[in-house]
Amino acid sequence: MLKLQYRIILLTVLPMLAVIAALAWMVSNQSAELADRQASLIEERFLASRREELKNYVHMANTAIEHLHADGARDKDAQERAKALLMDMNFGDDGYFFVYDQQGNNLVHPRKPGMVGNNWWNFRDPQGVPVIQGLINQANHGDGFLRYLWEKPSNQQIAEKLGYVVPVKRWGWVLGTGLYLDDVERTTRKVRDDMAANIHDTMLKLAALAVVAVLVVSAGGLMLNVREHRLADSKQKELTQRIVVLQEEERSRVARELHDGISQLLVSIKFQFELAEHRLQSGEGNPLQDLRKGLENLGGAIAEVRRISHDLRPTLLDDLGLSVALEQLLADFGTRTGLMVGVRIEPIDRPLSEAAGLTLFRIAQEALTNIERHAHASQVDVSLGEEGRQLRLIISDNGVGFNAESHRRQQGIGLRNMRERIEYLGGTFLIESQPGNTTLTINLPLENTP
Repeated sequence: MLKLQYRIILLTVLPMLAVIAALAWMVSNQSAELADRQASLIEERFLASRREELKNYVHMANTAIEHLHADGARDKDAQERAKALLMDMNFGDDGYFFVYDQQGNNLVHPRKPGMVGNNWWNFRDPQGVPVIQGLINQANHGDGFLRYLWEKPSNQQIAEKLGYVVPVKRWGWVLGTGLYLDDVERTTRKVRDDMAANIHDTMLKLAALAVVAVLVVSAGGLMLNVREHRLADSKQKELTQRIVVLQEEERSRVARELHDGISQLLVSIKFQFELAEHRLQSGEGNPLQDLRKGLENLGGAIAEVRRISHDLRPTLLDDLGLSVALEQLLADFGTRTGLMVGVRIEPIDRPLSEAAGLTLFRIAQEALTNIERHAHASQVDVSLGEEGRQLRLIISDNGVGFNAESHRRQQGIGLRNMRERIEYLGGTFLIESQPGNTTLTINLPLENTP
């Protein structure tokens, strides 16, 4: 039967967390749907405006050359004069007119003269859209629009473009122009980003509320244990105190990582989005670059949350076992630190108990953390395998080393905790260190890991 303090914690915390989770889910879903509707409406209005603008541009160009083809259907001189006229007609930084014949040969392209005279019938954009075929097909139906990807002349970047074409029937031409839609994308992305930021802020507040509530309830539960702690003998008191210290260190570590990592990333993301908003409103600078930086930092924050979650409880250890969990831990360690990591993990024929697997994983995790913080090493080697009737884990590095005996006399809690966890399972713990090499060797009897 559960103790009174545990029943109080369960009856208080579980309903509260369930309500907070349900509220967070509802807010997140409704906000996301609203953002999508707003972005779609804005995009449709922008596109309608762009279509009218394109029609006006093409009508202007067609009018400019109309007197040349009005009575000279095959007059080469008239065609050349029309080409020259269209070559000189530009609007804005990226606006120009292009001409193709029915076979896909380019006749006019002011921004890419190298295209003129070549056949582009089979050209496709990065998304596989047959651009020239589509434009010619739209013109053969009287006129039409086509969305595709094309290089933007002002920055040589691939961007989405809306093209509009009409036929010049006497000469068999397809005359058209286009407008780039990256400003539409920026506007819709800003709507979604603003809503995502609001959702994120709400989730943080709800999470903070849940943490505070859980801590308050936990503190109440700890107060119920005061009487039991007073009745414990000295060894029990020492053990309890050490457990509390370890818990506080872990909480401090998580709090430090949240403050130094995720909190700073979120503040940076907020500033970048505010700067992008300011630039969008003022029309100055490049808000797209600020949005990209914000999204990049947001990806970093998500990765940091996943890393902290994995450190708190490695799901691979529960699902796939110690070998796979260690391989993933070492791969992440090498990627994060840039150190060379040598791995030799052999299959374990006998199944490990949950306590044994978790103990070995935590010791490896703690050892790698110490190497990263203190060893100044460039190479780490880890091996796991069966040696006779024992399971042996060896972790070594080529760092500066330390005085292992001195650390043991000073009762360093990290090494002492490793040693006691292994000895509790009937294993042995050995650490040897000198400048240029530190080796940690753990032997765990397989008969004690059923």
